[in-house]
Amino acid sequence: MDDTTRTEIEAATFRALMHHLLDKRPDVQNIDLMNMAGFCRNCLSRWYQEAAAERGIALSKDEARAIVYGMPYEDWRARHQTESTPEQQAAFAEAFRRNVGDAG
Repeated sequence: MDDTTRTEIEAATFRALMHHLLDKRPDVQNIDLMNMAGFCRNCLSRWYQEAAAERGIALSKDEARAIVYGMPYEDWRARHQTESTPEQQAAFAEAFRRNVGDAG
């Protein structure tokens, strides 16, 4: 497979992932994604921002989140985000510890 085709397939896969997370499963909370998979929609927006920066394109955190969420982040939160439970917060602390340990 040539690089252009691979990039096109990866881009289509990313769009499908975003469609699934934003349109099909907005009920799945970011904290649950973090706890189960070690990443969430905010991670995707940070990775998007970092990839843009590597190519000399400046995006603010809010701009990157608006691209990933398809709307301003605060609007997404108001429509879809619920308060996390103490159990979710404890699991997040553990997941964060594991993720930070993997990064080092």
